[in-house]
Amino acid sequence: MNHDSYDNAYIAGILNSVKTIAIVGASANDVRPSWFVLKYMLDKGFSVFPINPGHAGKEILGRMTYARLADIPQPIDMVDIFRAPAAVPGIVDEVLALDPLPKVVWMQLGVRHDEAAAKAEAAGIKVVMNRCPKIEYGRLSGEIGWNGVNSGVLSSKKPIMRQGFQSFGVRQR
Repeated sequence: MNHDSYDNAYIAGILNSVKTIAIVGASANDVRPSWFVLKYMLDKGFSVFPINPGHAGKEILGRMTYARLADIPQPIDMVDIFRAPAAVPGIVDEVLALDPLPKVVWMQLGVRHDEAAAKAEAAGIKVVMNRCPKIEYGRLSGEIGWNGVNSGVLSSKKPIMRQGFQSFGVRQR
């Protein structure tokens, strides 16, 4: 897979197929990007689990925070990594120890680790690197255009409504 460029259908397929997301590196600080992503994805109807060992046992945005992925009491569809690239191999090892395996490992903006990505893909897990699911969801759903930003996505199709606040859902390609 070419991780320098992703087809819109690949990203849309992921965002339309996942229901549960673990955010590794979630912050309780409401000015941190991970907090905004957690809030946005919750508002779009996803079930989100914050992972932060220093905040484990407490709530972030009404969701219980866990110390590690294995502590989450249900299967996870996607693991969103908000950590430095050097931490990614350990997180991917933790992902590969889960049963069942998540469908997707997503690395946030500025996070890329090709060796860890290859290891996850070898296990049948889709990988996205150096992208933000919040930004991609907004871009592909057309919501980002509400703010006067050109998303590069044009469609005459009627938006598909999805659960959540002001959510049009990601358009199928």
